[in-house]
Amino acid sequence: MAAFVRRRDELASGEGIPVGLAHSAGASRQWVSDELTEAARAVAERSREEGEAWVMRLWRRTVLAVWAAVGVLLLVELLLALAGGWSNGRTAGLVAAFVSAGLLSVAAWLHRARGGVLAPVIGEDNRLSTSRTVAAGWVLLSVFAVLVLAVELAVASGPDERRALLTGLDLSRGAGVVTVLALTCAVAVVVRRTVAVRVQGRRLQKVRADRPHAADLLTDDAGRGAFADVQYVLISAVAVVFAAVRLARQPDQLPDLPWGLALLVVVSAATYLAGKYAEGGRPVVLSVVRAREIGDLHSPIRTGDDIEIRGAGFVPPGATAADRLARMVVRIGTVHVHAPLIPVPGGFSSPADTALTVPVPVEVEPGRVEVQVVTAAGVETNRYPIDVVE
Repeated sequence: MAAFVRRRDELASGEGIPVGLAHSAGASRQWVSDELTEAARAVAERSREEGEAWVMRLWRRTVLAVWAAVGVLLLVELLLALAGGWSNGRTAGLVAAFVSAGLLSVAAWLHRARGGVLAPVIGEDNRLSTSRTVAAGWVLLSVFAVLVLAVELAVASGPDERRALLTGLDLSRGAGVVTVLALTCAVAVVVRRTVAVRVQGRRLQKVRADRPHAADLLTDDAGRGAFADVQYVLISAVAVVFAAVRLARQPDQLPDLPWGLALLVVVSAATYLAGKYAEGGRPVVLSVVRAREIGDLHSPIRTGDDIEIRGAGFVPPGATAADRLARMVVRIGTVHVHAPLIPVPGGFSSPADTALTVPVPVEVEPGRVEVQVVTAAGVETNRYPIDVVE
């Protein structure tokens, strides 16, 4: 990547361009674009290979993290036992933790090619899904709470104690947790369906990432902080911690989540869902003009001229890498023109999210033709008519 950046900046300053191409701005620009496109594809291929290898190694790290959490729980239980003595609740908690960790370890091995324990929360775009992660947190807490009650019920000494433990599963005690669990799982399913429908309807552009990152939980596809995601993760994390503390204090019943906190999670989930409905949008061409350099005369668009296409949404979130930009195509009439990469120090001036420059090839017949942009995500813009004269 560092070599690609150096090469891009050299070509942006005019270094390394063959002397034979210096007489033609169009030819030199196309040569520069082809050179950068080939280098960008090599970098992207290395990045994809590295991402696949990283994901395949991730399952071991997830297993270590799970058993490290069990070790922390064991240490905390031992420290608390020094002050308050050992109890059946502490035994049930450790047994439930070992059972949960064993099941997660088996699942991680079965899905070792997809990230181990994290496989269920990695979306189709190879990013960590915020909605699935939040739902997974509530599922794990609920499963752990039920396992604790099951172990306590198994070691109960008398019918009265068993009857009291069964009372801890009453809906009146765990209504808040059950409500939040159902809501977060429903949000995860609805968000997945919503994203799929919007992508198929070309109202949302999605580009696959090379590998998942922890920051995906708090950012959009472009890596910018997303308010809807941040508030959903923070409020849900606080609620999960509160429920875990209630479970630790009363392991003989489901966590009693107050309705005020449950309502806060409901509002947060509704905000997150509304944010998912509002994001995205179809790319649009607003205008097409003849690109004019200083000293050029004013004239209509002719074959061989450069045109500047102005609009919005040409570069999908997460598609700012050079190999993604090189996949952008402009359809002029029946001719497909690959948008050339025009380097400048520190990046590219074209293609950009709001404008791109392409030449009008000689294969375009004079007359009225339509211009349409196809983004790296495969989404087509509206058709914009222009007049090409002889």
